[in-house]
Amino acid sequence: MTLTAATADPGADIRRRELAAFLRSRRERVTPEQAGLPRGARRRTPGLRREEVAQLSAVGVTWYTWLEQARPIKVSAQVLDAIARALLMDPSERAHLFALAGAVDPRPEAECTALSAPVRRLMHRVAPYPATVQNGRYDVLAYNRPWTHVFGDFDAMAPRDRNCLWLLATSRRWRETFLDRDEMLRDLTAKFRGAMAEHGAEPAWKELRDRLLGVSAEFRELWERHEVATMAPHVKRYQHPRVGLLRLEHRMLWMAPLTQAHRLIAYVPADDETEERLERLAELSEPSLEVPSEVPTEVSPDVSSDVSGSEGQ
Repeated sequence: MTLTAATADPGADIRRRELAAFLRSRRERVTPEQAGLPRGARRRTPGLRREEVAQLSAVGVTWYTWLEQARPIKVSAQVLDAIARALLMDPSERAHLFALAGAVDPRPEAECTALSAPVRRLMHRVAPYPATVQNGRYDVLAYNRPWTHVFGDFDAMAPRDRNCLWLLATSRRWRETFLDRDEMLRDLTAKFRGAMAEHGAEPAWKELRDRLLGVSAEFRELWERHEVATMAPHVKRYQHPRVGLLRLEHRMLWMAPLTQAHRLIAYVPADDETEERLERLAELSEPSLEVPSEVPTEVSPDVSSDVSGSEGQ
């Protein structure tokens, strides 16, 4: 932690005061027993003392006291991480702590745990339309059965590979079945670059970019163009091996309180033929009619996944 120069930014002053009040409230609710400390004979402070939080966080008592006094100091992500652990913060409280401090969380919790039961229920209710929940990096956090019928078995792939940009850049089957795949890859890469301007210091974002740069020459070439783009609805054409051409248009529901720009995306038919084919696919995919999934084939070094997916945007 370091002292910072005084600032005339009223927003920074407000955030410091909010941070101080938030830390005090969290400290006062944690008992010594919960933190693994002895209660002692004379304790007038509700919850933990400041020096106990400092001890548990491995920081100086003075520095922690300054935090609760809303002093203009800069706190590292590592110190915030230690304080969050000492005060037994849940994922929502932890995210709030880092937001107030203006820092990037070095250890974000698994985002799929943040999805509420109503969101999951709505996702499943839109069947037979494919639907998914994604974050700002295009990680696929949840999906309904029609999604797997159309875009492949996401349960069979590693969690880190359940990402639409990754699959669009590396999946051979996706390359063959998305009829506008090259245009989609260019568009999604530009959207990812635009979004990364706000997340460039976050480990998960850097890891995805570096993985793509390491395996996909196409992505490297597109990344070097420095193109940016924003969200815009458009029709995706997908040649499904069982029911033929599907023309799908995505509709998004943003879940504002959640971090990382979570959104529920439903892929709705762009024409009557697609509507009929989705209904037919749902019938064919009933358990009694399902056929064994194809075994993924080996891919070249520049194409590292062979499971179909969808560009989530």
